[in-house]
Amino acid sequence: MTTNTTANDSAYDVVVVGAGAGGLNAALVLARAHRRVAVVDAGQPRNAPATHMHGFLSRDGMAPKELLAAGRAELTGYGVNLMASQVDRVDGASPHFHVQLAGGPVLAARHVIIATGLRDELPDIPGVRERWGNDILFCPYCHGYEVRDQPIGVLGTHPGAVGHALLVRQWSDDIVYFSHTVEPGEEDRERLTARGVRIVEGAVKRLVVADDRLRGVELADGRAVPRSAVFVVPTMVPRDALLTGLGCAKDDNGWVTTDRAGRTDVLGVWAVGNVIDPRAMVVTAAGMGAAAAFALNQELVNDDITRAVEHHRTATATPLPPLVH
Repeated sequence: MTTNTTANDSAYDVVVVGAGAGGLNAALVLARAHRRVAVVDAGQPRNAPATHMHGFLSRDGMAPKELLAAGRAELTGYGVNLMASQVDRVDGASPHFHVQLAGGPVLAARHVIIATGLRDELPDIPGVRERWGNDILFCPYCHGYEVRDQPIGVLGTHPGAVGHALLVRQWSDDIVYFSHTVEPGEEDRERLTARGVRIVEGAVKRLVVADDRLRGVELADGRAVPRSAVFVVPTMVPRDALLTGLGCAKDDNGWVTTDRAGRTDVLGVWAVGNVIDPRAMVVTAAGMGAAAAFALNQELVNDDITRAVEHHRTATATPLPPLVH
């Protein structure tokens, strides 16, 4: 694969860290722009526990791993270098970044895109982690339709749990809010009651599972409430160590900030997907990757032009050798 790079012929134009929808789509657009691209991925996608993904036009219901496999195959056809590895750190500055792979080589890059996602910290309730992505869910836009009109529970384990219960109510008339460690206040009780959400007081002991299916929620006092699906709001922690290591600024909530194209405040450093936006669905992350690739390639074009002009001026300013008579 030939490229238009002039900054350093031995370097990649872009190294993408993370091969989810955001990283892969960024790499696809850049590869089609005739750029030399490497994608490094540690193989820890956030949605790995889910059997299907939804809300992605033309891909609704596809298994997440199938989408990623299809994306990787497309990138291979464009000559993108796909590398299975953990990135320990990124050093340097544009256009001379150094991407250190765990126990491996150092990749040189003019720009880097960080698409490392986030991790979900789940409450320590027996059954939650084991059933996560199956019948223990978070995003109703991703999986609410599949459990519509069923008996649903929402665990009060997060400050946003009451709001989540009010949202999930859209998908079923039978919603139970388990107060657990987040007791609703007077106003929240009124809102839940007005929307027909039943409140069950007391600490949750465990989730009841039988024959590989969620059957209900057992409380510490021995009561059991039948439920076929339970929603949990996790604590979402961005995998942003590479970004913070490069000095990228964060907002008041602790998330790295970017502009609409994914630019951080550090020249040559871009970020897309859940690493900067906990609300981004798969289709959203893919769009963020494409937007970043468009803007990034234009910056590379501008840099190529600047270097070409400098080279042209140097060449034309060199005096010709004197004629020999």
